[in-house]
Amino acid sequence: QVQLVESGGGLVQAGGSLRLSCAASGRTFSWSTMGWFRQAPGKQREFVAAISWSDDITAYADSVKGRFAISKENAKNTASLQMNSLKPEDTSVYYCATSGIMGAVVEIWKYDYWGQGTQVTVSS
Repeated sequence: QVQLVESGGGLVQAGGSLRLSCAASGRTFSWSTMGWFRQAPGKQREFVAAISWSDDITAYADSVKGRFAISKENAKNTASLQMNSLKPEDTSVYYCATSGIMGAVVEIWKYDYWGQGTQVTVSS
């Protein structure tokens, strides 16, 4: 089992920044990729960003490229999502998740463990 806890969500004005963090515990040797997803009310959960734990390969959704950056600290088993130039359409609950597959996977079904999520609200 892997336990994931997100933090750092909140309310921010459009154009502002937030930094989300995901702390992992438990079987921390069992994953190869950590990803961030988001889900807005009435919408499906969607991929945001991912990072491969061993070789730092990253992947981003087109909607966040150039604005969001994913990073990790292996020693602390944490990953972060720096979100800049936030837009109202970025408003969602953000979830971190882990996958046993290498290569910064983007497919939601390849992720095994999920956090509870943290709310990000961007006001216009």
